[in-house]
Amino acid sequence: LNPWDVMLCVSGTAIACENALVVAIICYSPALRTPMFVLVGSLATADLLAGLGLILNFVFQYVIPSETVSLLTVGFLVASFAASVSSLLAITVDRYLSLYNALTYYSERTVLCIHTMLAGAWGVSLCLGLLPVLGWNCLHDRTSCSVVRPLTKSNVTLLSASFFLIFLIMLHLYIEICKIVCRHAHQIALQQHFLTASHYVTTKKGVSTLAIILGTFGASWLPFAIYCVVGDPDYPSVYTYATLLPATYNSMINPIIYAYRNQEIQRSMWVLFCGCFQAKVSFRSRSPSDV
Repeated sequence: LNPWDVMLCVSGTAIACENALVVAIICYSPALRTPMFVLVGSLATADLLAGLGLILNFVFQYVIPSETVSLLTVGFLVASFAASVSSLLAITVDRYLSLYNALTYYSERTVLCIHTMLAGAWGVSLCLGLLPVLGWNCLHDRTSCSVVRPLTKSNVTLLSASFFLIFLIMLHLYIEICKIVCRHAHQIALQQHFLTASHYVTTKKGVSTLAIILGTFGASWLPFAIYCVVGDPDYPSVYTYATLLPATYNSMINPIIYAYRNQEIQRSMWVLFCGCFQAKVSFRSRSPSDV
């Protein structure tokens, strides 16, 4: 057994378990039907499928070694991870809109916008996953292979370019969110004639949280995206594994950042596991604009 494949399988198992719990909580709790939780559910579903894809890829690689099966599992992984990244972008757009259009955020138009974004994200992700299955692969032309076999160089270039575009859009939106948060804090300070320590701490915490979210996303995916562009299939496969494994960690961290920190989901977890909940501790619902 290749130890790198074992680590990917272990990573996939952890990803699947974490995100399956999030999906179960959102499906179990009727209260979690707001646009924010729909987006979190989409992210968790995509990451759950990505984790299952890593497990299936390991099983089929060692139990049923077949080029056709390998192509199917790779396409499944491409679609799942693409849906995960696209859902992250949708969450970023939602957070921006909840701050920029705070007065009109809770409307049917917002729900329609969220559903349209998710439909587009999953549609594009499915198309990206089908491309290698429909013939854009290097099974019959080894010279066109990329560092991720059986994907072609042009295929991974397209995927990397799409990631860079999404990363830049998220970076721009988070910068705008930081500006809005700082502007709101400044307006509150002007109304109260001074900037209190609590306002400073809240603003600093919000900006730090945004930096952690974007930094985690970039640190996980950027090495792999860059290597897909500059790497050569003749390079040792350890380079591909060493950049791909951290990319999978993003799907492991997503539930912690976007789900388990939310107090509504924490309360639903108590209900799900305990069957009852005695509210000795007050829970505050986080608004969609909370960062």
